[in-house]
Amino acid sequence: MANKKRMGHVLDHTPYRVKPGSQVRLKKFDPDFDGPFASKEEGQEALKEDVESLSAAQELLFATDTYSLLLIFQAMDAAGKDGAIEHVMSGVNPQGCQVHSFKKPSAEDLDHNFLWRYTYRLPERGRIGIFNRSYYEEVLVVRVHSEILASQRIPGLPAGHRIWKDRFEDINALEKHLVRNGTVVLKFFLNISREEQRIRFLDRLKEKKYWKFSAADLYERQYWDDYMKCYEELLEATSTTDAPWYVIPANKKWFARACIADIIAGTISDLDLKLPVPLPGQLKELEEAERQLESEGEDKKTSNRTYRTRQAPRSR
Repeated sequence: MANKKRMGHVLDHTPYRVKPGSQVRLKKFDPDFDGPFASKEEGQEALKEDVESLSAAQELLFATDTYSLLLIFQAMDAAGKDGAIEHVMSGVNPQGCQVHSFKKPSAEDLDHNFLWRYTYRLPERGRIGIFNRSYYEEVLVVRVHSEILASQRIPGLPAGHRIWKDRFEDINALEKHLVRNGTVVLKFFLNISREEQRIRFLDRLKEKKYWKFSAADLYERQYWDDYMKCYEELLEATSTTDAPWYVIPANKKWFARACIADIIAGTISDLDLKLPVPLPGQLKELEEAERQLESEGEDKKTSNRTYRTRQAPRSR
C-alpha cells in the first residue's frame, strides 16, 4: 500500500459497510482491526492525505451548490466520536461545516415529532453537516430507558416493539427523501470494546480529566448488552443503499480516523463533481469585469507614476 498512489481513497470499504438486509452480530466485527496499514504512522499519513482531499472536495461542494453531505456519528461513550470529528474535519473550512451535538430534548422538542429537532439542523446545499449523535438516539437510549418514551406523549402508543419498527421506517423514509434531494448520507458506528471503554474511562480519571467523565457514563455502562442489541437491530433495519452504515473498528483511534476519512473522501470523489462552467452570456460579463478591473489597475499605476514625477525633488 505504501507504494500505491492515493487518489482520494484506497481502502476496501466493504468490510465496514453493513449490507442492506443482512443480519448483524457485532461480535463478528473486530474492534481491534487496523486494516492494511503496516503501521500507525502509515495510517496517520493516509489520514493527512484524505484530509487534504476533503478540503478540496468541500470547495467543490460549495461551488457546485448541488449536493450536501450529512455525516452521522453514533457510539458508546469514550469511543472517540469527538476526536474523529476533530481530526477528520481538521482541514475543512469552518464556514462550510456545521456540527450539532444533540443532548436531552427540551420541552419545545417534546412538543414536536421525534425527528423535528434533527431535521431543521440538516445541512444546506454546498455544506457538510455533522451529527454527533442523532435521531438514532430515539431507537437507542429511548429504547433502553423506556421511561423516556412516556415523556414524548405519543397518542395511541403501539404495544410492544412495534413503535421501534415504525421509527425505523420513518428514519429510512427521511433518509431516502434526503438522498433524492441531493444530500449524501453517511453513517458511522464507532465500534469500541467494553474493555477498551473501561481503560479509557480509567485513563480520564487518572489523568484528572474530570470534564470528560460523569457518573452518567458509569451508569450507562451497565446497560452495555442492551445497547449492543439495539445497535444490531438498527444497523440491520436502517443500513440502506441510499444511506449506508459503516461499523468502524475504534479500539485504535488512529485507524478509526483514517478509515472514516477514507470513506468520506472516496464517497465525495465518486460524485465526480466539476467546477461550474459559466454560460456564454455570463462568460461575456465576467470577461468584461476582468477587463474593467485590469484597466483600473493600469490607471492607478499611471496615476502613481505621475504623482511621483511631480513630487520628485529639484536637483541642486
